[in-house]
Amino acid sequence: MITEVPGVRVGHWTDPVARTGCTVVLFPAGTVASGEVRGGAPGTREWELLAPERTVARIDAVVLAGGSAFGLAACDGVMRWCEERGIGVPTPAGPVPIVVGAVLYDLLVGDPAVRPTAESGYAACVAASAGPAGSAGAATSASAGAGVAMGQVGAGTGATIGKWRGRDHVKPGGIGSASVRYGDLVVAALMAVNAFGDLRTGEPRAPMDIGGADPANPPHLNTTIGVVATNATLDKVGCLLVAQSGHDGLARALEPAHSTVDGDAIVAAAVGAVGAPQAPLDQVRSLAARVVEDAIRAAVGAR
Repeated sequence: MITEVPGVRVGHWTDPVARTGCTVVLFPAGTVASGEVRGGAPGTREWELLAPERTVARIDAVVLAGGSAFGLAACDGVMRWCEERGIGVPTPAGPVPIVVGAVLYDLLVGDPAVRPTAESGYAACVAASAGPAGSAGAATSASAGAGVAMGQVGAGTGATIGKWRGRDHVKPGGIGSASVRYGDLVVAALMAVNAFGDLRTGEPRAPMDIGGADPANPPHLNTTIGVVATNATLDKVGCLLVAQSGHDGLARALEPAHSTVDGDAIVAAAVGAVGAPQAPLDQVRSLAARVVEDAIRAAVGAR
């Protein structure tokens, strides 16, 4: 689980009736991050600051949400939660939290009028910092302190896969997590899978007739988004390279991947800290590809 990386916490907010939700990943102070988008239809917030040439290197939280672009509102609640706790880049006017967001399109699955809000993002943070899961009406928050709830919860609540075949052939997607340890090094991933493609298997595959895809499927109904985290010490360039390797794992798990109708985006975060392993970058990258693939397969209930 991604919570095996020291200091990383995860919380979900889920509306099982409207079939949407959001997931928040909270990082300890000093975490460095970068990221990469490879899909043609992304929905993101604060992504530009992840570029290695940008001044701010830290990250405080990543929000994964349903609701398409509407779901980016969940980031506002995470900002408020962080500000109340003094988390963020110090400025003369007070700390400014660095909250990066990415969304997926789930509006056709449940109630399109219900999307994650600022209150949803705040509730996910509370769940991540509290203990047992709580509930309020139809919407529930699930803590991931000891482990991450997987499947159709949080950002994965309304997720589906296999949409290249047409709407009559879609299958449930979801959110999944995986981790690997190599000595003191930990690399882990959390992925919300709402893909145009299908899960790859080891069986021989015939050529895919992508031209036979549902012509009524607009170019914004798909996306696989997620986070890779490690306890290694990396700079922003190293994190960017880890995010790129995470996309390699995505392509191992899904086909087609990174299509023009996907918004595939991955953030890579290095928490570092005193005593953090000085792992070779290529080792971290290799493990990142592996855990992203495993997290995607876990999200849809296959290993």
